[in-house]
Amino acid sequence: MIRINSLSRRFGSFEAVKNVSLEVPAGSFMVLVGPSGCGKSTMLRMLAGLETPTRGTIEFNGKTVSDGDGNWTIEPAKRNAGLVFQSYALWPHMTVAGNVDWPLKVAGQGKQERADRVREVLNLLGIENLGNRFPNEISGGQQQRVAIARMIAPRPGILLFDEPLSNLDAKLRVEMRSELLRIHRATSATSVYVTHDQVEAMTMASHVAVLNEGRIEQFGSPSELVAEPSSAFVATFVGTPPANLVDADLIPPGHPLRKGNRTGRLMFRPEDISVCSGPGPASIEMDFAEISPLAGRSMITGTKNGLRLTAVTDGDFRFSVGDKVHFLLPLQPAACFDNEGKRV
Repeated sequence: MIRINSLSRRFGSFEAVKNVSLEVPAGSFMVLVGPSGCGKSTMLRMLAGLETPTRGTIEFNGKTVSDGDGNWTIEPAKRNAGLVFQSYALWPHMTVAGNVDWPLKVAGQGKQERADRVREVLNLLGIENLGNRFPNEISGGQQQRVAIARMIAPRPGILLFDEPLSNLDAKLRVEMRSELLRIHRATSATSVYVTHDQVEAMTMASHVAVLNEGRIEQFGSPSELVAEPSSAFVATFVGTPPANLVDADLIPPGHPLRKGNRTGRLMFRPEDISVCSGPGPASIEMDFAEISPLAGRSMITGTKNGLRLTAVTDGDFRFSVGDKVHFLLPLQPAACFDNEGKRV
């Protein structure tokens, strides 16, 4: 449904998106995830037609909608795509029903057809009783539902979401994640969703593109990214908690991994690391930082000289901040990366 070819976007001397290429299958829920400033919102704005690429092309269903080399782009209203912003951007002088009706009216649909469609999408979003209210008379979560209803009313083939849940409280964000997936399935559209929250990304996506400094570090399913991260950045960005990376020269002298691994970084999954109060031949002494329960187990974090290690283990631990704790590493790492962060 979406094909991106060698896409770049420059603002003056700053290149926000750098030579990105990927294909998004029809009907998928693709999430763009990465830290602030990585280029994900710029990517979405180019998909929406709000920005023209500096180089490269974007195709929707086999039709080119943006060409950076030719310096042209099809306007947003003609792309068969809907967009929901982080701010809900509702018309304050229109009722809920009026907001949802507006894009249908602009498209030239008849009055009865519009009324039927407005009723249908308000029911789909569970806000059928709010049609006569104004945006300032409803909650933030309800406003978000109105924004989504307005987006899907014209039946776009592509749904674009720019961090739509970031203004909601934690409980409502979890509830809305399920609602968005339900709506995605009900519309059969292809969705592209931007977030900096990797938990949100990994729980919602069929496909994930991890962006870093304008480039795609890895593109695949959530399980692929966790099981086989292609770079050190991906390894430490995805997963709950993410994987640990240890410079090879920090491995304890008595550990078998010390031999032949004096350069690069070794990846250890939190569930493969044990914690003990006393030193061992293959342990690293750390300063205890925090502990939290995780699905019936304990997630323990230690820090020392810039290194941060997290273990997920069983046991009743009663450490205090600053206590010395020892993290016991397994005999084999889950992956190895060179000094540039590439998997080897």
